[in-house]
Amino acid sequence: MAGSGTSDTDYDCYDTESSKGTESDDEGCFLDYGCQPQIAPSCQVITKESLLEAQTQDLCKVMDMLTLREQHARTLLIYHRWDVERLSAVLVDKGRDQLFSEAGVTILEHKNPVSLQFSQLTCNICIEDMSPDEFTSMDCGHCFCNKCWTEHFIVKINEGQSKRIRCMEYTCKAICDEAVVRKLVNEKHPDIAERFDRFLLESFIEDNSKVKWCPSIPHCGNAMRVEGDPCCEVECACGLQFCFKCSLETHSPCSCMMWDLWSKKCLKESEAMKWIIVNTKPCPKCHKPVEKNGGCNLVTCVCGQPFCWVCGGATGNDHTYSRIIGHTCGRYKEDSINKARVDKEIYRYMHYNSRYQAHTDSFDIERKLKETIQNKISVSESKDSGSKDYSWITNGLDRLLRCRRILSYSYAFAYYMFGNDLFKDEMTRKEREMKMNLFEDQQQQLEANVERLSKYIGEPFNQSSMDKVWATRMQVINLSVVTDQICKKMYECIENDLLGPLQTATHNIAPYKSKGVEKASQSSIC
Repeated sequence: MAGSGTSDTDYDCYDTESSKGTESDDEGCFLDYGCQPQIAPSCQVITKESLLEAQTQDLCKVMDMLTLREQHARTLLIYHRWDVERLSAVLVDKGRDQLFSEAGVTILEHKNPVSLQFSQLTCNICIEDMSPDEFTSMDCGHCFCNKCWTEHFIVKINEGQSKRIRCMEYTCKAICDEAVVRKLVNEKHPDIAERFDRFLLESFIEDNSKVKWCPSIPHCGNAMRVEGDPCCEVECACGLQFCFKCSLETHSPCSCMMWDLWSKKCLKESEAMKWIIVNTKPCPKCHKPVEKNGGCNLVTCVCGQPFCWVCGGATGNDHTYSRIIGHTCGRYKEDSINKARVDKEIYRYMHYNSRYQAHTDSFDIERKLKETIQNKISVSESKDSGSKDYSWITNGLDRLLRCRRILSYSYAFAYYMFGNDLFKDEMTRKEREMKMNLFEDQQQQLEANVERLSKYIGEPFNQSSMDKVWATRMQVINLSVVTDQICKKMYECIENDLLGPLQTATHNIAPYKSKGVEKASQSSIC
């Protein structure tokens, strides 16, 4: 029987060659294909409701470790980008005093209160005499009138410096007491005081290297926290998948820089290509686009080649007002020659872009199959059939979408990997050709198997006999495993053979995950 050797639950473990490297052992697959051993990213969602609790948890760690008040712990954490481990390392390496000094934390053992023995005190900022109860002294010991402090705080909050408002004393680098800031500003402008508190709270995300807002539009209000390697792809509770490092859409195997350049180039080149097609014609000799700047239809390229603007054919230089000598193009002729529209570099871009766009379009179409497949499953389950488990088709579609997306982005990766934009001086021409052939072989294998998987996923299994359903099922399961293995090998090739030997650390890529982008769990705050 076609299905006697494999059950539907074996989908993620089925291997046509061996039982090693299955999807169920995702970390094993990761280490097998040559990446550096790293802590698997632990991704959590921080909601609006849990944000304060998450911040308080880190504050308590520092307050307990250094026996500090909350304001001083917050100042230290903001300075060290809310990285408790980094803060602890600085404490060990440099000591408590330097840790505090660098962050602007000043703690006086005996803080001098505002002197009450005088009926009037002079503020060194506004040079006005006031009663002592109108003055406030900070932890650093500097004392000014409440009016000047309040104006100073309001200016700094409006300038976006809420999180680190320095003392007004010219040479002092101490950070002002947030409780004093809140009290004085609230007396005059409660709305600005509320904004100050919001900025302090959001600092946990804005200044935290391990936490980022979900880039969903409209914003879902969630933030994502990742422990471990920040170069990873995550999925928010709202369903949006994105690159945690750059907050753009998922783009592996492209590095963040590659994807940024590619996105901008596609946007720019699409308009440029339209203009070139409408306003220029290619030189028949060098194939560079030429724009006509006069009424005469005999034009000359910068390479010196004259040609007819009407038909694009090469001509001589002599002509009269009525016609170009020795040339006629009024008669209709079948042109069997595929004339170039653009020069070599634009041709190269068009090659990669057309394939990237084709697979992107296929991904968009196949993503809509989920509802169609669910309807087919409902029809099949309503029949009196021998199988009620159709998880193989939904698992197969998930695999198809993951591999289709990788295949699409692989063309953007290849454009920059083997072009002259980023790595021109890091590879010889021979090395580039060798590496390109190695990569394209795997890319071609993935492309062929993805198309086969797409064909079987689209089969009308709800209208087929049980034998046909079992045959389709086995093809989907086998092709799912094959495409998974090819993806792993492609990432191994990129990590070890392509990006690995380069003298750069700016092109790290998110690791391949057999089970797809990691879904964030709800933050568990103690």
